[in-house]
Amino acid sequence: MRAILQEPGREIPRHAQEIHIRRGLALVRDPQHRGKSVRRVFALTAAALCALAGCSSTTAGRAAPSGHSDRPVSQTPKSTATDPVPGPGVPKVAIPLDATKFKQNPCDALTARQVSDLLGTSSHVKPEPHGAGGPGCGWFAQAQVVIVFPDINELGLTSFYRAKDKVYPFFLPLAPVDGYPVVAYGEEDHRASLGECDIAMGISDSETIVVSVTQSPSHKGEKDPCDSARGVAETVLANLRGGH
Repeated sequence: MRAILQEPGREIPRHAQEIHIRRGLALVRDPQHRGKSVRRVFALTAAALCALAGCSSTTAGRAAPSGHSDRPVSQTPKSTATDPVPGPGVPKVAIPLDATKFKQNPCDALTARQVSDLLGTSSHVKPEPHGAGGPGCGWFAQAQVVIVFPDINELGLTSFYRAKDKVYPFFLPLAPVDGYPVVAYGEEDHRASLGECDIAMGISDSETIVVSVTQSPSHKGEKDPCDSARGVAETVLANLRGGH
């Protein structure tokens, strides 16, 4: 997933596959590849976020407390409204941001031009304003991007750090985005096998933005998908700060 940009004035050759790549998120629209379903992507993202709050089902699109889960209850981080943030070892967010406008309209987190640059012109969008893990939006072609604004608690990155080695055996702090801390996480490391990565970026001590990226099959392995997800988070951050 190197960033291969089209040169000005030069058309991209039309072969059996059309290639559109930006910010390291490679897309090849291969008619033989169907990709993961929209519903499955959102379900996996919601399940990962709900693991932080100990929920395993949804009621009317919202997270419901779990009476039982695949993981022992002791492995699910517990939290209360009075828990201090950030917790021990969690990076502090020096300049908090308010993501209310994107929570209300999560698909506005990326502009149409930005989505086209990332995924080409044939991607389709799926809003999830009442998603189990929080309001979100997904853009789907052969590469896929899902952005979620978690509302399961008010612990921000502290939740993710508490889940390290427990809910999330894969846990990798990444370089901050203009001072905003970022961590990649998951029950497994799917970077090499599936070209997938989920990251969380703290925009305040109590709030995060989650970005989930899946590389296209033809470009899997060309670049670390967590770097691609971080690039998407950088774009969302710029939109948030720029008044988009």
